[in-house]
Amino acid sequence: MYAPAEDALFGTVEIELDHEGGTLRVGGGGLPSVGIRRSPGTPLKTRVPIGTRDPDRLTLLVDGVQETLRPAKGFLTRRSYRVEVVSAARRCRHVLVPDSLDTSRLLRDKRRLGVFTSAGDGKVTVTWDSTDGRPETGAEPYDASVGYALAAAFGTGAEPMWDLALEAALELWP
Repeated sequence: MYAPAEDALFGTVEIELDHEGGTLRVGGGGLPSVGIRRSPGTPLKTRVPIGTRDPDRLTLLVDGVQETLRPAKGFLTRRSYRVEVVSAARRCRHVLVPDSLDTSRLLRDKRRLGVFTSAGDGKVTVTWDSTDGRPETGAEPYDASVGYALAAAFGTGAEPMWDLALEAALELWP
């Protein structure tokens, strides 16, 4: 179980992750509930908090409605670690994409809403985009729920491309 997050816009956000059982739940703070479930029997990847990046082995529900979840494979570029959620009901697309070693930005239909941080230590934080210290992102409860769920399930940040390429090359070295 992750520690609750105190969000400047939405209050206390409860985050529960069961890595072994393959479930994640986000709720509270007046947010819609979000659940991500890994299919039973899925081989676990220890670097991914939910255990896999295989979209065929993951289900996403937002307030009981199934949404499309598309985590990229995660290999040589930061962008390859992005995670997308497509909502047919809301007609929008959210993307959580790494923008530094530790952080990932949340976009709704290409508009940046905020920056999430989750180091895998059970905590998720967000800094909503603002002007003069006033939140003006237009972030809605749905955005926050999805952002927290993606950050907790997949982590945030990624190594720079040159480091990822070097690591991949070293793995191939005899």
